[in-house]
Amino acid sequence: MKILVTGGSGFIGRHLVRHLHQLKDSEGNERHDILNIDKLSYASNEEAHDDLRISGRYRFEQVDLCHADHVLEVLSEFAPDAVLHLAAESHVDRSIDGPADFIQSNVIGTFNLLQAARGHFQSLGQNSSTPDTFRFVHVSTDEVYGSLDFKAPGFTENSPYDPHSPYSASKAASDHLARAWCVTYGLPVIVTNCSNNYGPGQHMEKLIPTVISRALAGEPIPIYGDGKNVRDWLHVSDHVKAICAVLERGAVGETYNIGGNCELSNIDFARQICEILDRVLPAENSYVDQIVFLADRPGHDLRYAVDTRKIQEALGWKPEKDFQVGIEETVNWFVESIRQTQFVGPRV
Repeated sequence: MKILVTGGSGFIGRHLVRHLHQLKDSEGNERHDILNIDKLSYASNEEAHDDLRISGRYRFEQVDLCHADHVLEVLSEFAPDAVLHLAAESHVDRSIDGPADFIQSNVIGTFNLLQAARGHFQSLGQNSSTPDTFRFVHVSTDEVYGSLDFKAPGFTENSPYDPHSPYSASKAASDHLARAWCVTYGLPVIVTNCSNNYGPGQHMEKLIPTVISRALAGEPIPIYGDGKNVRDWLHVSDHVKAICAVLERGAVGETYNIGGNCELSNIDFARQICEILDRVLPAENSYVDQIVFLADRPGHDLRYAVDTRKIQEALGWKPEKDFQVGIEETVNWFVESIRQTQFVGPRV
């Protein structure tokens, strides 16, 4: 397949591109040609794909989805068999401080991409080629569903939307656009909503690298409110496998929730990271002692959790990465990454 990935230089996108690039068919042949389009924002890292270029099956083009003509030009030239749409502004704190960027990227950008994909899909029929296998997979978040109390069952694909931040509202809007283009124009869209991702290479503004970098620098480790807000943690390797399962076997017009079935409060999560650091780089005092509580952020959802039975039963996907193994690997990766850029030794 020829697969266009948007946001392929971001955290999840980089893992997805690499996974797609490594896939082989039953005879051991490489399966996909990949075009990564990314505007290369502060959270992007295109250098991570340097080793893929020599294969001839990976190509990158710097594209801002807000520039409709450029999006149309690139998509028409590449003529993909599938579009995997991951490009998005995704940090809640940034959305609170500057919501306009989230509306532009997540809403207008998605609209432009849908329009370009719609034109391409319609051209498949006009050229007498079969459009039956074309897919547009729209990758979204569980935050569109809003907040759960501690005893409520996880969100299902039929749960009503109730976004509480500019980020989640912009993603909810993009979800609605994607579904509308499926119903109105027949574009073969599938939507996914995933829980919190973690793994190597995540941007330093996210929770895990923030805890690690602050701990190793001997600085306060900030936790919002009382730290009891709960998130479901999904390793990025499991997420990209789920996206591929949806691409290969998902039904057009359907939504699939993707979760790690691993719920932890923010404070317990931070403590686990600190306890790993205590073993990796022991100091006189535990890194847990550096945790401080901040005033809660506006619209901070209490709990996220998703019911993954649909994707497990319909597509045969389930998370494989054991959380304890995954978090140990992730912490060790960040420690080594930080040590390569600056000396980090035990605090005395």
